[in-house]
Amino acid sequence: MQRGFRSRNVRCGRPRRPRRVFHKIPRRDDQYDNLGKEAVMAETWSGEFYCVKCKEKREAEGEVKVNEKGTRMAKAVCPVCGTNLNRILGKV
Repeated sequence: MQRGFRSRNVRCGRPRRPRRVFHKIPRRDDQYDNLGKEAVMAETWSGEFYCVKCKEKREAEGEVKVNEKGTRMAKAVCPVCGTNLNRILGKV
């Protein structure tokens, strides 16, 4: 018997079942939904950041932002070389 002459939807004389499609259900975390709505004034954080370009710890003050996963990150600028600094602060 030759291979490849059958239709793709037919296997061993019976039609195939359609593939199951699993749609992503969005999470409903109430603690993360209200973060952007409540914050009117930007939160700031001052402390040590590690500068990758200088390869040293620098004291700086930056604003706190929350990423898609809910992790708080402080973002600042290095006072010596001007590189962007990031520090992960943890989840809310």
